Amino acid sequence: MRDDVRERVEELFYEIAENHEIEIDALEIAEDHVHLFVSFPPRMSISNVVGKLKSITASVIFREHPEVKRELWGGHFWQVGYFVRTSGDQVTTEMIRNYIEYHKKEEKSLKQLKLF
Repeated sequence: MRDDVRERVEELFYEIAENHEIEIDALEIAEDHVHLFVSFPPRMSISNVVGKLKSITASVIFREHPEVKRELWGGHFWQVGYFVRTSGDQVTTEMIRNYIEYHKKEEKSLKQLKLF
């Protein structure tokens, strides 16, 4: 992801969060993926939260940067899937924060931090 687009996606994530009762605890936007640690009211589903984040950011990016759609394979800003892990007994909130912080510093490194 280009730096200007990456910065705009980060801004959009925070705007969406503010407008939809989502709290962003940690965020890292890499060149080809995003790590996001969020909390939200229990009445909202994970798929709903991810859907909002992905659909709104893609719409805005394509509107503000129409050239991006042509640069992408298949014209899609986000992949269809996503990975979700909740915090709890085995994977603590601190472990998730550390994992995201590690990737902020080491995203270009070949090392991989193990969560569990």
